[in-house]
Amino acid sequence: MNQPTDLLGLIRAPFLILAPACALLGLGTAVWTTDRIDAFDFLLALIGAVCAHISVNALNEYHDFKSGLDLRTERTPFSGGSGTLPKKPELAGLALGAGLISMAITGLIGLYFLTVQGTAILPLGLLGLIVIAIYTRWLTRSPLLCLIAPGLGFGTLMVMGTDLVLSGGYSWTAFFASLVPFFLVNDLLLLNQFPDAPADQSIGRSHYPIVIGRRKSSLIYGSFLLLAYLSIVAGVCLGHLPAATLLGLLTLPIAVRAASGAYRHADEPAELIPYQGMNVILNIVTPVLVAIGLFVA
Repeated sequence: MNQPTDLLGLIRAPFLILAPACALLGLGTAVWTTDRIDAFDFLLALIGAVCAHISVNALNEYHDFKSGLDLRTERTPFSGGSGTLPKKPELAGLALGAGLISMAITGLIGLYFLTVQGTAILPLGLLGLIVIAIYTRWLTRSPLLCLIAPGLGFGTLMVMGTDLVLSGGYSWTAFFASLVPFFLVNDLLLLNQFPDAPADQSIGRSHYPIVIGRRKSSLIYGSFLLLAYLSIVAGVCLGHLPAATLLGLLTLPIAVRAASGAYRHADEPAELIPYQGMNVILNIVTPVLVAIGLFVA
């Protein structure tokens, strides 16, 4: 008998907090630039963001199992999938169904906003659905696209999309705020690829830890961390973000430790685990701190 925990594993429930953190940042930019926020619209945007994340996770679980990758990967607490399907292969259909249904819900929410607010949401919505649909099977075969697709989804599309449906238009405030999760979420997936590199290569994937090696990829990781914080500073200096968003810099000491650890232990997967954990903290706490800065400004 299938247990509720099986479904939670297929959607990687412990990691779904990332989508609300990014949606909260989009809410923060809208609050700072707009007099009135529609709570119902934010709730729909939040549901759409979480469903998009569920869809990516479930489809990734399905395709990783079907490709045989799950049987070759050394799982860590932060990478290598949930391990649910290797234990219960009969749940593959459930994973696929969860991914497709969640994507459909996201699409229907997008259609609602398209109907009530016009075509401004269309480019973000279409690109988001395309990224969800092709990420695991196609984007992971291009080092550059594999690097930037996660941040594009959670940063550019999720933050700016939430801001757009709440404020009614595009803004530089949302753009600069979205750069924070853009760089951080790219790094989240990049560092998690370090332990997975040999297994990923065996099924035809191509990302930077495979193409240029893990040590050189750790330099990309450190550079993206720096760019995430510089995005906050640049936004404040240019007047697009309030000074209170500098609260996001409070996680900088963790970022320094994570970057140093990623470089020193790039080729030691077991030693990377604490830094993968720091990476998760950076991805959740930093956008929330920036959002708080927007709320209190």
